[in-house]
Amino acid sequence: MSPLPATIPALVRTRVRAAVRRPARLTPEETADRALTLRLMSLLLQYPDAELTSARAELTGAVAALSATPAAERLARFTDWFADQDPEALERHYVETFDLRRRSSLYLTYYLHGDTRRRGMALLALHQRYRAAGWNSAGGELPDHLPVVLEFAALAGPGGGEAPLRLHRRGLELIRRALTDADSPYRHVLAALLTLLPPPTEADRAAVDLLVAEGPPNEDVGLDPYGAHPAYGHGEFAPPDTFVPPLTAPTVAPTSREDHQR
Repeated sequence: MSPLPATIPALVRTRVRAAVRRPARLTPEETADRALTLRLMSLLLQYPDAELTSARAELTGAVAALSATPAAERLARFTDWFADQDPEALERHYVETFDLRRRSSLYLTYYLHGDTRRRGMALLALHQRYRAAGWNSAGGELPDHLPVVLEFAALAGPGGGEAPLRLHRRGLELIRRALTDADSPYRHVLAALLTLLPPPTEADRAAVDLLVAEGPPNEDVGLDPYGAHPAYGHGEFAPPDTFVPPLTAPTVAPTSREDHQR
């Protein structure tokens, strides 16, 4: 018998990797529960304006009604904190956590492409993906804003709908690390999300370590890595209480969130 062609092992490895990275086949009930979990994550990661904070009891109840999963357990830890906070304290914490720190920004393409032209192409590709699925994401946020990406995943399903989340897994891990370092309860929401994605590979871990040390790509020669400052050492992020303006902010109508930042 002739030996198998040398290409067969590589083909097998490729297909095994693809199978591992695809979500397992889900029952209709599991699919619905997963979609609800993703939609709740999207809501919980949005700015806690008056409308959202007034719905905290309903959000807490919806999380409690989820099937028992690691993701549901993590979300319950977050809603326990979220439900007990003063609304103004929630607003301050959100702004300080997501708007004033690049390392925990919710704009996913920044971690993959940095301040380069490729980021613009990635944003366009996301927008086109949404349109091809029949979804209009026009709502004042960029298409890579994590709550927007989560809402699309909930609507479009675990295959193509969750593909952007899988693509940006390393950025999501970096956000989780930053939130953990800052001891922010939002770390539970990111940890919940990561339980739904394929486990990280060694390459993923190494890439996140490098991203922490050097920041994302940048076409502007001579600039320090993002969040870095000469006073804090090469490649380090600025301390949590240091104002570092985010690179790209969507154009939105004035709200209490902008007023709070002034």
